[in-house]
Amino acid sequence: MSTTILSVPDMSCASCVAKIENAFQAQSGVSVRVNLADKQVIISDEIDIEKAKSIVLSVGYTSKPVLDATKAAKDKSVIEEKHYRKQLWQAFIGLGVGIPLMLWGLLGGEMQVSNPQEQLIWGVVGGFTLILMITTGAHFYQGMWRALKAKSANMDSLIALGTGAAWIYSMLVVLMPQWFPMNTRHVYFEASVMILGLINLGHALELRARGKTSEAVQSLLGLQVSTAIRLTDKGDEEVDIGELALGDRIRLKPGGRVTLDGEVIEGQSLLNESMLTGEPVPVSKGVGDNLSAGTVNGNGSLIYRVTSAVEDTRLAKIIALVQQAQTSKMPIGRLTDQISAYFVPVVIVIALLSAGIWYFAGPAPALSHALVVLTSVLIIACPCALGLATPMSIMVSVGRAAKMGVLIRNGEAMQTASKVSCVVLDKTGTITQGKPKVTDFVLVEKEEDKSTLLLHIASLEQASEHPLASAIIEKAKAEKLGLIEPDVFTNYQGMGIVGRFASESGGKGEYAIGNRALMDKLHIKGVDTQETLAAVWAGGAKTPIYVAKSGQLVALIAISDPLHRGVIEAVTALKADGMRVVLLSGDNEKTAKAVAKEVGIDEVVAQVLPEEKQAHVKQLQAAGEVVAMVGDGINDAPALVSADVGIAIGSGTEIAIESADLTLLSHQLMTLAHTFKLAKAGMRNIKQNLFGAFIYNVLGIPLAAGVLFPLTGMLLSPVIAGGAMALSSLTVVTNANRLRRQKLD
Repeated sequence: MSTTILSVPDMSCASCVAKIENAFQAQSGVSVRVNLADKQVIISDEIDIEKAKSIVLSVGYTSKPVLDATKAAKDKSVIEEKHYRKQLWQAFIGLGVGIPLMLWGLLGGEMQVSNPQEQLIWGVVGGFTLILMITTGAHFYQGMWRALKAKSANMDSLIALGTGAAWIYSMLVVLMPQWFPMNTRHVYFEASVMILGLINLGHALELRARGKTSEAVQSLLGLQVSTAIRLTDKGDEEVDIGELALGDRIRLKPGGRVTLDGEVIEGQSLLNESMLTGEPVPVSKGVGDNLSAGTVNGNGSLIYRVTSAVEDTRLAKIIALVQQAQTSKMPIGRLTDQISAYFVPVVIVIALLSAGIWYFAGPAPALSHALVVLTSVLIIACPCALGLATPMSIMVSVGRAAKMGVLIRNGEAMQTASKVSCVVLDKTGTITQGKPKVTDFVLVEKEEDKSTLLLHIASLEQASEHPLASAIIEKAKAEKLGLIEPDVFTNYQGMGIVGRFASESGGKGEYAIGNRALMDKLHIKGVDTQETLAAVWAGGAKTPIYVAKSGQLVALIAISDPLHRGVIEAVTALKADGMRVVLLSGDNEKTAKAVAKEVGIDEVVAQVLPEEKQAHVKQLQAAGEVVAMVGDGINDAPALVSADVGIAIGSGTEIAIESADLTLLSHQLMTLAHTFKLAKAGMRNIKQNLFGAFIYNVLGIPLAAGVLFPLTGMLLSPVIAGGAMALSSLTVVTNANRLRRQKLD
């Protein structure tokens, strides 16, 4: 399914988001994701671009398609820098004129029109402030006009109405002072330009702070290389990345960055993959090993063959997933969307009603008081902070997780991760390295030839997908045994394999290789006599593999899988955070318990088939636990899907990235503990932002309407309202950015 992305630079508040989403739902039945932070509309369903643009235009916004998301992200920082400088310039002009005018009034200067001379002076000031309002606030007035044509309202409407009302009232006082009682001939030109100056300053600072939220994506984009050295019949040539094709041979010099995913065909070197995986230790690469775009070569020289197109690299998919997650929504944000859809129209009604009450029932000068209340309510109620509360925190959290080597699929996954109470860990490949080695090979039937037996066992294991099979195959290769193809092969899921070779291969008879359950199922003789040895191995965290031939046990193989670095510390950290940790494994119970004891896990469920793992996850959920299942993303698929949060660890494969709620790109299990802490911190941050935004509006609107006037005899100045509005948005963005420095250790 294709994805259409529209850039909507005119979006400014939460009501904009709600209007665009509702318009798509009403006009096309298409659901969209709107990201106010990035000012983008992401459409996952099939839709004509021109139709999408017309839907956005129908609610008062212009848009343009983002054809290259990566290029758009790179261009974004340049555009935002220009916009930042422009808004600073507009802010300084507005405040540079507004502050002296305000000081004039505060220091005793005359702010009322009582004679022709004052009419002339304030007329000049009014004309000058009009020019400044157009210069520094044209975007607000244009935004209101677009919304008006679309029969809607937005944040720009509130600002334009508030500042416009203050200027029009003041100019009417200048031109027609006889229309107004003497005590209401006050001018508010300074309020108009100062409000615009303060709001522009707030937006500029907010933009600069907001830019920091996408640093993770910018860092990932910085890993992409635009050129490569291609090997040809005529020699080496430097070409643009767009000219590369699958199968091209690329030379990677020392210190160079991998251009596209590929396979090493010549050379040996160490590569730094830390930006992609979070793993600080360089990884050795040689012939046959895979390279990922964006990783950095060490001192060796490599030649590799291109195996993926630009858009199909692991790095490109990671960038796309992070960007998708940053634009996703959380269930907690839906309340904001519902409120925002009606917020601006309701505020306008409240402002008009408040002004009307002050005009008809308020103390003198009623007209001046009504104008102050109208302007202050319109300005202070701008819902910028409300719209930014959730997306800002999501962007920072997802971005920081990506820097740690953790991909969070969407905001909902992050919200669920913050509630996890039970972590279920698979053993092989999660707790252990998934690179098992044969430690013992004991013949039970002495007449068997050890080399021939190993040859046949390894040959059968070639067709097995079980991680332990690789250990037996590696041992056979180390002894330089040439593997052969079996005649018959049957896989018993979760138990082992059965197979037979042709007579000319020298191994007549049926082999059975697997765990005790397979031996019992096939009624193999002689198994009980070896239980003591199997128990000793299992107690030492070695997995006993039974080998039977023609219904008789002929050998036992012990396989050990070393622990991943940092697993013990990770389990300790999870338990310290109050989480229940369970080891769920298909291995035999004694081996699983030995591994669990070594890493500090108290609960063990062993000797379970893949479908039984799923049942145990559901049992934990039925007991009230919010379960995170951590596995390899393929063998544990049923359990991963059933868990509240499915976490694929270490693979970083396309399957894992596409299917898991969270993907850990490295085998550092400690990042899992950090991710849960980050998710909890992110949810706290969102709640803080939403609370602050709601409280700001709940308290700000009544204050601006003058509820404290009977006690204080003062009304909230429109200038103070403008400053408070700008400060609220800046506070939300600044608070979200605290997540970038959140301590997770």
